[in-house]
Amino acid sequence: MLRETDENNEGVKVKARIVALDRARSFIILLVLVHHSVVNYTHFGSGDKMRWLGFDLVVLFNDSFFMACMFLISGLFVHDSLTRRGVADFLGHRAWRLGIPFSISIFVLMPIAYYPTFLRYHLPGTTDFNFFHFWWHTLNLGPWPSGPAWFLWVLLALDIIAAAVCSVAPRVLVALGWAIVAVRNRPMAAFAAFLIVSVVSYLPMHLIFGDTSWLEPGGYPLPIQTSRILLYAGYFFTGVGIGAVSLKAGILADNGEVAKRWPVWLAFSLLFYGAILLLVYAHHNWVADFNAPPLSWRTGYGLAFALFSAAMTFTVLATSLRLSKSRLGWLDAMRPSAYGIFLTHYIFIIWLQYAIYDYFWPAAVKAAVVFASTLALSWGLTASLRKIPAVARMI
Repeated sequence: MLRETDENNEGVKVKARIVALDRARSFIILLVLVHHSVVNYTHFGSGDKMRWLGFDLVVLFNDSFFMACMFLISGLFVHDSLTRRGVADFLGHRAWRLGIPFSISIFVLMPIAYYPTFLRYHLPGTTDFNFFHFWWHTLNLGPWPSGPAWFLWVLLALDIIAAAVCSVAPRVLVALGWAIVAVRNRPMAAFAAFLIVSVVSYLPMHLIFGDTSWLEPGGYPLPIQTSRILLYAGYFFTGVGIGAVSLKAGILADNGEVAKRWPVWLAFSLLFYGAILLLVYAHHNWVADFNAPPLSWRTGYGLAFALFSAAMTFTVLATSLRLSKSRLGWLDAMRPSAYGIFLTHYIFIIWLQYAIYDYFWPAAVKAAVVFASTLALSWGLTASLRKIPAVARMI
C-alpha cells in the first residue's frame, strides 16, 4: 500500500499499488544498471581494455527494448493522475517528480559522474585539473551530457503533451482506452496491433535517420535518439490508453488472456532477437560497405528491432502479472528506492569503472564488481536520502 498524507495532516489517502507493475519497473531499472555496468567491457564500446563478446549481446538485447518498455509503463498511470489531480496539479506534480530531479542530474550528478573521464586525460597539477574547472567548462563550452537523465526530460515532455490532449480533447484518451479494452480477450489480436504500432512508429524514422543520430537542441543536455522519438511516444501513449479505462480489469488483468500467454510472447521475443543477431552477423560478414549497408538490410534490421521491442514489452508485463502473487522479496524491497537508484547509479558506475580500469581482471569480474557495488551504493544512498521528507516525496 502507498500512503499519501495531505498537506494539513488531517487525513490519509490510501490506494492499492499494482504489484506486477511495480516489479516490472524495478526489473527494467535493474536492467539499466546491468546495461551500464557491462557496456564498458564490450567490443563495440571501446572502453576498458578487458572485454567479452557476451556483454555485446547483453547490451544489444537491452538496448533493443528496455527504454521503450519503460515509457509504456510510465504512461499507464497518466490518465488516472490527470483525472484525480486536474491538469494544472498534474503538471506541477510531474515537474516536482521529473523536472527537479532532471535539473539536479544535469547540473550536479552528471558532472560528478563524468569527471573520471576527464581525469584520465588530465594529469594532477595542471591548471585545468580541478573539478570546478571541469564543471564550468562542461556547462559553458560542452559537451554537456545528460547521462541516463535524458529519460526524465522526454517523459516530462510526453506528460505535457498528454495533459494538453486531455485539456483540448479529453475523450480521445478514453476512446483509445476502449479500443485497447476491446481486444483484452483476443491476445493475439492485441499483440498483432502492438507489433504494428511498434513497426510504424520506428521503421520510417530508422530508415530516414539511422540509429546513430541524436537530436540535441542547441547543444543543451536535452538529447534523444532521433530514430526513436516516435517509438517512445507510441509506447507511452499506448500505456496511457491502457490505463485510461481500467488497469486491473483491462488488458493487463492479473488473470487476463495476455498474462496467461507469457510463454508465447517469450517465444516471439527469442525469435525476433535471433533475427537481430542474424542481421548483425550478416552486417559484419556479408555486407560489403560496413558503414553504408543496403536498404534491404536496414529495413530488415528495423523490422526485427521493432518486433523484438514489442514482444519483449509484452513478455515483461505478462510475466510480471503471472508472478504477481509469487514471493519476490528482493524486487519488492527495491521498489521504494528504484527511482532514486536510477537517478544516482551513474556516478558509482563510472567512478568504479575508473577505479578498476588498470587491473587485469577478466571482464566478467570487473562487470560483476561494478554492478554489485553500484546497486548497493545507490540503494543505500537513496534509502538515506529518502529519510528527508521533501526528498521522499520527490523520489
